[in-house]
Amino acid sequence: MPPKARITKEMVIEAGLKIVRTEGAEALNVRRVAAGLKCSTQPIMYHYRTVGELKADVYAAADELHTEYILSAAGEKASMGLAYIRFAYEEKHLFRFLFQSGKFRNVNLHDLVYADELAPVIQAIGEQTGLPEDKAKEAFEMLFLCIHGAASMLANNEMEFEEEHYAKLIENTLTGIVCVLKGEGKK
Repeated sequence: MPPKARITKEMVIEAGLKIVRTEGAEALNVRRVAAGLKCSTQPIMYHYRTVGELKADVYAAADELHTEYILSAAGEKASMGLAYIRFAYEEKHLFRFLFQSGKFRNVNLHDLVYADELAPVIQAIGEQTGLPEDKAKEAFEMLFLCIHGAASMLANNEMEFEEEHYAKLIENTLTGIVCVLKGEGKK
């Protein structure tokens, strides 16, 4: 029986995630991961034939971390959106890695917003607003553009995160969207 690997795939992914989190995606490479694990590059290359495979697994780990962060805030109307913005402020490198690294090249907004992974978010919006699922999806699409814009501003600039201001922005935006979707905003 071969000896148990000292450096596991999970350790490699965690080291890669730490590099992206602290230094940015451009710093993620086999040598940096090996240095972080205090080993040669051989154990990393044992688990990954290419840097692209490594980046894909680190991306998946970052995405899982982001999803847990957002869903832990579920409950009130503005909470998930506020968590999305707060994540961009607190985890600038991870946010840019997830949403500004070209991952969504050749994907249209509709497909992105209507992805199965967002079902819990759509369901929460429906429950909070009283909108049926199709309208909750429309509401999410419009709200997402506002929230993502605010998050991008915080992730890419040295701006301050003013939680009350962003909470009010989200609440007002969602209220307006719901009024329009319910037909209450038309004269």
